[in-house]
Amino acid sequence: MVAAGQEATIRVPATSANLGPGFDSLGLAVSLFDTVRVRTTTSGTVSVAVTGEGADELPSDGTHLVARTLLSTLERAGFGCPGLELETQNLIPHGRGLGSSAAAIVSAVLAANFLLPEDNRVDEAGVLQLCSTLEGHPDNVAPALLGALAISWETGRLFRSTRVPVHQAIVPVAAIPSTSLSTETARALLPASVSHSSAATNAGRAALLVHALSHRPEFLLDATADLLHQDYRAQAMLPSATLMRQLRAQGFPAVISGAGPTVMTLATSDAEAEAVKEVIESLSVDQTNADSLPRWRVLKLPVAVEGAKLVVHQRNGP
Repeated sequence: MVAAGQEATIRVPATSANLGPGFDSLGLAVSLFDTVRVRTTTSGTVSVAVTGEGADELPSDGTHLVARTLLSTLERAGFGCPGLELETQNLIPHGRGLGSSAAAIVSAVLAANFLLPEDNRVDEAGVLQLCSTLEGHPDNVAPALLGALAISWETGRLFRSTRVPVHQAIVPVAAIPSTSLSTETARALLPASVSHSSAATNAGRAALLVHALSHRPEFLLDATADLLHQDYRAQAMLPSATLMRQLRAQGFPAVISGAGPTVMTLATSDAEAEAVKEVIESLSVDQTNADSLPRWRVLKLPVAVEGAKLVVHQRNGP
């Protein structure tokens, strides 16, 4: 049993996966954060208090994703919990392609690792492996853990990631619609195979994208072109696909964030970020038919240089 009386706070950034051609392998951490405060008690119960995104929808007991993941992670290590209180402040929208489930999993695994006795904790690689396994792939959990740009891959059954610093000129701009889209729905639209030429094109663009994000932002428009997933998923998010194409037609490197439906534009300056916001607002005016662009919540989200951060307030026991 883990010790009662332990308390910590975990802050985890939102993430934007894929970034166009980097399907299931690239992810960017951005400055929109969920915060989880965890306390172990002797109550024998689990309670969750949620504020912000999902406050009216998410469970307040042990079925909450953070609580469920935390407890299962402890159980995997051979430990129970005498009682648990969680307070979550959610700023990351759910079901919008900004890594909300990855943030929940990362915060839960980090919290569980903190609660364990020191000899039973896993290292950073172990945290990444567990989070990636729970999420199904590392493209969101890796940048949530590492910050900046994360490149992820799988060797055998091991997930691995490395962090790449992002050029300071880049300012991500998120256009977040009111509608959501599940990752499962988006993945179901992907074909079982693609042509050799499409795969080769995407490989080149993904390599260029890493260079553009880290050193040469002027290449971002070309570097964010994708042939593997965005067009296939467009039918599930027509307003988002339309907005992305219109922004790209005006020279802005816009992509679908993760599985969508958020549109992320990788502006190369504050001035360009403001221009992107103005274009989105102008495209949202007087649009009334079913396939038109909705009004968007548009946020400048600077790159989160640091990943998830755990602050220990109190520790009892070993």
